[in-house]
Amino acid sequence: MTQPSPASARYTFRRPALAASFCTALTGEALLDARSGLFLAAPRRVGKSTFLREDLVPAAESRGWATVYVDLWSNKAQDPGELIADGIKRKIADFAGIVSKAAKAVGLTKVTVMGTLGLDVSATGLPAGVTLTQALQALRKAANKPVLLIVDEAQHALTTDKGLEAMFGLKAARDAINVSGKAPELMLVFTGSSRDKLAHLVMNSRMPFFGSLVTPFPLLDRSFTDEYTASVNQALAPSNQFEPDAVFDAFVMVGHRPEMLRHLISSIAIANESPYLSQRLREDATLIQERLWHDIESDFESLSPVQQAVVRVMASKAGQFSPFGEAAMSAYKSLLPPDATVSTATVQNAIDALREREILWKESRGTYEIEDQAWLTWLRSRDLTS
Repeated sequence: MTQPSPASARYTFRRPALAASFCTALTGEALLDARSGLFLAAPRRVGKSTFLREDLVPAAESRGWATVYVDLWSNKAQDPGELIADGIKRKIADFAGIVSKAAKAVGLTKVTVMGTLGLDVSATGLPAGVTLTQALQALRKAANKPVLLIVDEAQHALTTDKGLEAMFGLKAARDAINVSGKAPELMLVFTGSSRDKLAHLVMNSRMPFFGSLVTPFPLLDRSFTDEYTASVNQALAPSNQFEPDAVFDAFVMVGHRPEMLRHLISSIAIANESPYLSQRLREDATLIQERLWHDIESDFESLSPVQQAVVRVMASKAGQFSPFGEAAMSAYKSLLPPDATVSTATVQNAIDALREREILWKESRGTYEIEDQAWLTWLRSRDLTS
């Protein structure tokens, strides 16, 4: 029997236990009570969307929930508010059983639910006068089960008026559908690759989900790389194996990005027949890390002196950090020329610019953190955090 090639060797990003814990949180049965909505933030390409589609959706459906997954970056030319509405309409059609292939072939694309509510799945968005609350109530009735709505890259909704209106509409639907004291009938999950932008939905009193918390999405860890290494090694000769330590080190160097690790290992395993796969893996991962660090270095050098000082001081602090405290202001001045002006206003302007560039983010308690852990690693490697 022919062995699979390393490129096609079975690997998994699956985390069913994490998905189960999130489902429990959404029902309010866990220490993390997410009945008001679960907000998950993580950098791009760390497996977040894969987890939503392949772990969270199956876990929710195994509980008997109707699930709607909407990726607001799936079509950036379409308004985010319309993407959300269209995702709900398609799920209604699935459960209503009205829009079959045969019906679509003759133009019968309108779904009638709740007696009078007509939704045309061939048209974009909701009909005039139909709210998201009504659409989600229609889905709840058609499915006859609780509904889980997942909005991936939810921060993109803030870029248009319709998108922001949709966020308020989802909050209104949640309040209207869920009855106090009972298990929720509508559960909401929002994810974002920008923690700061996603936090806008929960930190501003004028935003729809004010008071909720943004939860860092857990990155894949050593258990993932060990399982992946074992899977890849099954397709290789016993004398030509990857070392688990080398694979994990490479994973860290590429920023915990599983697809990047997979492509790296596949290209090395296919092109090399020597017993030095792990050494080559470390070398190639180092090259990728150097390219990533080159980009960070270019970004850092493009910052103003005050912005650089703020990043350096913030990266050197552990725990809660007050950017306007006496100690912080003194630290900024120590990194700047003697004639540089350092005031609350200049520091605030620097922080605003850094947040806009997604270098810093402000969390719910008003404290600030470095957005990308790769920045922290680079700053420490260059001895810029002291």
